[in-house]
Amino acid sequence: MPFFTFPDDATWNDERRAVEFGVELGEYRGRVTVPRSVFQSLIPNPTPEACLAAFHLDRAQFERAVEHKIICRQLTDDGNVALTLRDLRGD
Repeated sequence: MPFFTFPDDATWNDERRAVEFGVELGEYRGRVTVPRSVFQSLIPNPTPEACLAAFHLDRAQFERAVEHKIICRQLTDDGNVALTLRDLRGD
């Protein structure tokens, strides 16, 4: 099993309206984007602060979803990861 690292760098990106955080695997360094729309299905009133709090409360679930997407080579065109609600639910 590859060894993933997730720096403690989660932030809110106003332009993308998303939580973003880093992921590292060997030489690979990527950014993960979780849009506000994903959080709308997870929490009531998904303000930027609430989205970040929800991310930190269930960080392991987000990280597992990122690992799965990278292992399955489901990256964006720029080599990063975009999570959807489906990714988090494991559909």
